[in-house]
Amino acid sequence: MRSTNLGRPVVVPLNRRDDALRLHDLPFELVPCEVPFFLVHTQAGFPSPAQDDMQEPIDLGAWLVEHPAASYIMRVDGRSMSGAGINDGDLIVVNRAKKPKAGAIVVALVHGDRTLKRLRYVDGRHWLVPEAEGFADILVDEHVEIWGTVVGVARKMT
Repeated sequence: MRSTNLGRPVVVPLNRRDDALRLHDLPFELVPCEVPFFLVHTQAGFPSPAQDDMQEPIDLGAWLVEHPAASYIMRVDGRSMSGAGINDGDLIVVNRAKKPKAGAIVVALVHGDRTLKRLRYVDGRHWLVPEAEGFADILVDEHVEIWGTVVGVARKMT
């Protein structure tokens, strides 16, 4: 059950599959992929007439990855951040050069295990907060290292 008292540390089971992240080595030279980039916006409400306005192709790898030497792609394994739109199986782009700020989604090492949570600052203390029911908040203390900031999410639609 998720902690509602942000004033005290909670015990967090670190061997839960729901909080795990698996790091997949994916060289960034495999990520760039130029695809046509349309200047028009696509309506999510009522359909609009098709238009042929096209801009230069966009390199998705370059668009998502600002600091290639300090960035990683990780696959999410679990559902603790589903409320933030990050689902099991999604790919996240993690930037270690970007300073983590309160409100950012971060990858953290808790007792050596990786977890994905939102960084919050409450009553003078930092917390790692999940965005799904059934997961506990984690106090950022000497056993926690903020490893990187999430700057992008990719999902293949099935």
